Amino acid sequence: MSVSRPNNLDAFWMPYSDNRYFKSNPRMLARAEGMHYTTPEGREILDGTAGLWCCNAGHGRVEIKEAIQKQAAILDYAPTFQLGHPIAFEAASRIAEITPEGMDRVFFTNSGSESADTALKIALAYHRARGESSRVRLIGRERGYHGVGFGGMSVGGIGGNRKQFGALLPYVDHLPHTHGLAENLFAKGQPEHGAHLADALENLVALHGAETIAAVMVEPVAGSTGVLVPPKGYLERLRAICDKYGILLIFDEVITGFGRIGTNFGAERLGVTPDIMTMAKGLTNAAVPMGAVAVKNTVYDAVVNGAPAGIELFHGYTYSGHPLAAAAAIATMELHRAEDLPGRARAIEPYWQEAAHSLRDLPNVIDIRDCGLIAGIELAPRPGKPGQRAMDVFRRSFDEGVLIRVTGDIIALSPPLIVERPHVDRLIGTLAEAIRAEAA
Repeated sequence: MSVSRPNNLDAFWMPYSDNRYFKSNPRMLARAEGMHYTTPEGREILDGTAGLWCCNAGHGRVEIKEAIQKQAAILDYAPTFQLGHPIAFEAASRIAEITPEGMDRVFFTNSGSESADTALKIALAYHRARGESSRVRLIGRERGYHGVGFGGMSVGGIGGNRKQFGALLPYVDHLPHTHGLAENLFAKGQPEHGAHLADALENLVALHGAETIAAVMVEPVAGSTGVLVPPKGYLERLRAICDKYGILLIFDEVITGFGRIGTNFGAERLGVTPDIMTMAKGLTNAAVPMGAVAVKNTVYDAVVNGAPAGIELFHGYTYSGHPLAAAAAIATMELHRAEDLPGRARAIEPYWQEAAHSLRDLPNVIDIRDCGLIAGIELAPRPGKPGQRAMDVFRRSFDEGVLIRVTGDIIALSPPLIVERPHVDRLIGTLAEAIRAEAA
């Protein structure tokens, strides 16, 4: 017989967390609305990170809530293996309306991690369908983040995410990251120097042979590693090299999608169209987990029309196109359209940029980077204690009523796109005081 127990912190093994520290010093969130969370004690916390880069329209949007409630009363679940339900097709069509031209086919997943693995599998299936089954090698980038599935983790390039889990996938290589050029320090927007770093792909082609390489996967703006903005010309050069050798280019738009850098997707802002594009986070404003992969029509046609009769792609998830998630996605995209959230991001971007760079002269600030409504503030690590300075800033900021995100000794900011100037002032002002307080 089960025995009821009082609620405690023991059962939940928290993701990406110092469980031992947290359960001795918990910081909890209980409610959310607009730009703010509220703690169980009733303290208001300004959200400087849109949750985890995902609540682009702000919290507690009634339109999304009501869409989910309505759909739950009509159809709570239906499979999409050899069956369909109308709202999944509607959601896919709405996504296809805003993806880059020629990317009109959408495969649903449940997260950014699943989207990354799905994109890699589609790339392999594409080449096999075209009779180039020797193309099995996948190229990622140092400091890249593509979720925590074995595919995305393998092409990802953050050491801490990989070292516990063995050799990962075979036939994977990595491009160098674009960070660290001295002439790019404190650059505003896209830095001027570093386009040549894309030429490392030519070296990998020479090493492995183009006939073995299926795809290159990068983030238009690398977020989780600490906001690495692509140098001017870098993505264009990467696109040209992929075209030269018949390699598919995959953009991980899980963070940069749905208005985060002032356009529907990063591809639009940065002027480069990939062959495959992953998305999640802002797709449903995080109200229901959902991810998606958009592909060029030529990729879809090769896989579907190049297969014998029957199932063309042996891949999918129980919850692909889940009715409640589809309803949330449609409502979210309608909010983005009606309120022009990408336009709002563009309008406040100059003020945001200047505010972020106002932190330049604070103690231990060694670089600042920004693109759209994203900013990264890099701090000098404490000797022998990497990551501790930024974590102390995170905790102090939270205790003063502001939520930020840290990765290593880099502070990452990505507020909801409904942010206004007083929110920016409060966020940057509180952060500045926390950085000063942790100067020692």
